Amino acid sequence: MRALKKLLEAIVPKPLLRQILSAYHFSFACLGAIFFNYPARKIIVVGVTGTKGKSSTTELLNSTFEESGKKTALLNSIRIKIAEDSERNLLRMTMPGRFYIQRFLSDAVKAGCEVAIVEMTSEGARQHRHRFLEMNALIFTNLAPEHIESHGSYENYANAKFEIARELARSHKLPRIVAANADDRESARYLSLPVEISIPFSLSSCQPWSSDESGGRFRFDNLDIHVKLPGEFSLKNALASATVARAFGIPSKTIRQALEKIDKIPGRAEQISEGQDFTVVVDYAHTPDSLQSLYNAYDKSKKICVLGATGGGRDVWKRPVMGTIADSECDVVILTNEDPYDENPREIVNAVAKRMKREPKIIMDRREAIRHALMLAKPGDAVLITGKGTDPCICVENGKQIPWSDADVAREELKAIAAAKV
Repeated sequence: MRALKKLLEAIVPKPLLRQILSAYHFSFACLGAIFFNYPARKIIVVGVTGTKGKSSTTELLNSTFEESGKKTALLNSIRIKIAEDSERNLLRMTMPGRFYIQRFLSDAVKAGCEVAIVEMTSEGARQHRHRFLEMNALIFTNLAPEHIESHGSYENYANAKFEIARELARSHKLPRIVAANADDRESARYLSLPVEISIPFSLSSCQPWSSDESGGRFRFDNLDIHVKLPGEFSLKNALASATVARAFGIPSKTIRQALEKIDKIPGRAEQISEGQDFTVVVDYAHTPDSLQSLYNAYDKSKKICVLGATGGGRDVWKRPVMGTIADSECDVVILTNEDPYDENPREIVNAVAKRMKREPKIIMDRREAIRHALMLAKPGDAVLITGKGTDPCICVENGKQIPWSDADVAREELKAIAAAKV
């Protein structure tokens, strides 16, 4: 498929090629729905979209539905779950194609699931993978610049996201529910959808609220909910899931019980502990906003930060921006390789370092970079490893993928450091 696309790009004018590819992807979405007999019509479908917090929000919402006694299915960038069966998402795609989502929903229906929660992306929407999902509800978390080169502009990116909202409006299920983060400037667009229930949510209406690196709390339906996940962003994700859960009639006490049970989401501000006396965190943070939010959550600690940049060939604009944030917020910055694809990884790292006032430590081998950060850490410090989250590989030239896990590598190196001290 990749070779065919390159051939078409070489001989077909871009406007015509876009139309051809759009028709191609739409046909696959339609055929998938027909082949599996429209499974989305037989199950409650909740979509979650936005730039940040999508995976975490789906996980929190899934736990809330489970706490209420519902059997659930879940598709996000972390894992693929149907009823009791759960496996890591190793596809490096949040919304896989080739009938995948329709097959997933069909399997969920066969397994007796009552609710399917699906993380939805702008790239997936461009390829019509959001079509024929017959959503009951949609959560909009936020919007920040992302995938700009791919979409052509921020406006195009925002419009691609909003196509997911349009799909909710096209759904034949009633009542249709949209919940949107009222603190985001794009929320009015979502809240004006022609659906039966539109619910804004905001931490400002959940006073008193507070957050730090150990968790936080907010007021919801006259109940204090304590969240064990770090940072203000975790509270927002929890509030988003609570808002939609309540719209489905789940009691507030059940919502609180579910949210207070969760102390870890893989690759999302995930704390790695091997008995060390400092904090180690693995997080997906791959945008300037998400990087800033993570660093803010640990503002009371000395921060030793390991980061690369966005993948090669994309979002070049934010490389120096993320470097500037790390330079400003971190006590020690270690730049390393991430997902260079066909770009020179050293050139990517140099772009990240371009506007940094302090000279960062550059260690291109990602394992060595993580090891170095861990060896520098003193009691009470925070080692923040960002960019990969639960990504199962490092993508390099010619489509090659190197198996990888930031969390596993951090655990292995912590154990090796501890063993060397004995």
